[in-house]
Amino acid sequence: MLFPTLDFGIFFLIVFFVSWALRGINLWRKWFLVGASYFFYGYWDWRFCFLLAISSAVNYVAGVLIQDLPDGAKRQWVLRGAIIFNIGVLGFFKYFEFFLTSFNDMMLGLGLEREIPLFEIILPVGISFFTFQGVSYVMDVARRDIPASRSLLDVLLYISFFPQLVAGPIVRASTLIPQIEAKPDPQRILMSMGLLLVLLGLFKKMVIANYLATEIVDQVFEDPSYYHAFDLLLAIWGYAIQIYCDFSAYSDIAIGVAAMLGYRFQKNFNQPFRSESIRELWRRWHISLSTWLRDYLYIPLGGNRGGPWKARRNLFLTMFLGGMWHGAAWHFLFWGGLHGVALVIETVLTHGRQLAKKPLWLGPLLVFYAFNFNCLSFIFFRSEDLSYAFLYLQSFGNFDLPVMFWTPFLMTLVFGGLALHFLPEDGLERVERYFRRLPLVVQGGLAGLGIVAIDAMGPDGVAPFIYFQF
Repeated sequence: MLFPTLDFGIFFLIVFFVSWALRGINLWRKWFLVGASYFFYGYWDWRFCFLLAISSAVNYVAGVLIQDLPDGAKRQWVLRGAIIFNIGVLGFFKYFEFFLTSFNDMMLGLGLEREIPLFEIILPVGISFFTFQGVSYVMDVARRDIPASRSLLDVLLYISFFPQLVAGPIVRASTLIPQIEAKPDPQRILMSMGLLLVLLGLFKKMVIANYLATEIVDQVFEDPSYYHAFDLLLAIWGYAIQIYCDFSAYSDIAIGVAAMLGYRFQKNFNQPFRSESIRELWRRWHISLSTWLRDYLYIPLGGNRGGPWKARRNLFLTMFLGGMWHGAAWHFLFWGGLHGVALVIETVLTHGRQLAKKPLWLGPLLVFYAFNFNCLSFIFFRSEDLSYAFLYLQSFGNFDLPVMFWTPFLMTLVFGGLALHFLPEDGLERVERYFRRLPLVVQGGLAGLGIVAIDAMGPDGVAPFIYFQF
């Protein structure tokens, strides 16, 4: 069930009105939201619901045991068991076939023809997100950052809550579970901001991202050898804007939908392409993942303890494994490794410090560097495999072909999408303050007109969100 569809619109309207009708009886409201979330998830494949329920139950039991056991070996074994369960589930569904294929290729390379048969494993939608939420939950309980929830229902809703279930953001238990436990409060600011976020997300996805995908990115990446170097350059710029508008749109809609149901999520994107370094970019891009990697991978690896070289090793490993999180393929590992190398080089050059003062001309130059490095790395992210990515890079030598895609329409989409990053950071909050003052009927009418206009402006059809594959 995709967000920008009539099916989801009907589903959400039912959930919205029924959940607020039940706000006086929070227990019933929570059961209703769990049922709605499982219906939403089962819309893709009902078999996924069993995995989701088992994952929630295991993390609930592990959390209670970790909370009740005294510090010691038994407590650590429960924590390790819960982490192994979560990572094992993710590894089996997402990486098992990749490792078998790689092993078979290695055997063939050694002249051994015996192959291990592959299984047709269906990848559950959103598994990378809800398993990471499970890991963060048990680790936070083990660190005593949060108390374990004594309510299985609350953990079921925390793991399965439909706005962020499929493609994030990765919401911490410390953020969501206290809100689940509390009686919901229909605040006007949440409703109006939620509505604006949904409209913004729909525009970014249905107009900017979908047009860039169909009009240039998909065509060029299908066979880059057919296109001029300038078209290849515009295509990778276009893909950077496409994936930003696509993924941040999902986050905007998820945060907006949750807000209209009375729940606050943290921002997941903060104008990443205005960053002056790759380090800053990762503080602004997919914030819920980058902070998760920092808190549950980089710091447990040792963080910056043990000297600068160990810190740089941990930084590289974190980004390398972050690339692996995105997919079971060598090109994702290479992409993560590139970012790891860039972060290490930046750390060496700056000694981990930012310049207190810099000349005016340096800021735009650093933005140019960070954006274009990110775009070049996206070639590996978007390509089907490593050989295809290197073909794309090789095709930058094509100067004897006609330039096809530098049209006013596509340039407006690319540079307009980039310009979004240089608007005031509190721009949406400013709009919300005016929007909130309007009567609810007027807000609803404007939202309806906005949805109709966005649908009319976008290309035909609804493309899946890019991060559904992760």
